[in-house]
Amino acid sequence: MRMPLRWGRAMCLGASLLGVFAGACARTDRGREARITPRTDAPVSPRVIPPGQPVPKGGGTYKVGNPYRIDGALFTPAEDPAYDRTGIASFYSEDFHGRKTANGEIFDMWALTAAHPTLPLPSYAYVTNTTNGRTLLVRINDRGPYARGRVIDLSRASARLLGFEMRGTAVVRVRYAGRAPLNGDDHYEQRFLAGQHWYRVAALNASLPRLGR
Repeated sequence: MRMPLRWGRAMCLGASLLGVFAGACARTDRGREARITPRTDAPVSPRVIPPGQPVPKGGGTYKVGNPYRIDGALFTPAEDPAYDRTGIASFYSEDFHGRKTANGEIFDMWALTAAHPTLPLPSYAYVTNTTNGRTLLVRINDRGPYARGRVIDLSRASARLLGFEMRGTAVVRVRYAGRAPLNGDDHYEQRFLAGQHWYRVAALNASLPRLGR
């Protein structure tokens, strides 16, 4: 994985802006909820973290899983180093926040995470919005989406950073980037984000929407 120069300072910038990201939404997004496309194709587990409480990182297990069918479609989980697909991305948020993911972690809509139907859990993937060229490194820790033509289901934070939160979906390219640590350490994701030119420019120009609780 290629890391930017001067990553220490860049990482601090990314972490601080993501921290801000986690709070303003409670004040600014109430009028937007009707425009957000919720995820509706996955079972809902019991909520284990109440709204407004911090979500712990990690805590799950490594999982690939056996082949399974959803609405007649067969999905075969596997570790595929050559995985490189383009398709539609959606995102999920409040309805799943604080609930367990498919590998036992807890979903945090403000973390850089995603659900994928077949890649190992947890693992990393590069996701690029083909419209604006923005790329994120995300942690895959859940299963889905299962709607036809969709290749990945992102957290709300990831959708916002990639620039399609208000639209609900986007055409993206997804590339497998290897296994992720079980402890939920998100330094790689934050470091990659802080090293992106589009993110640094947006932060300096104060044009990136405020992200936060």
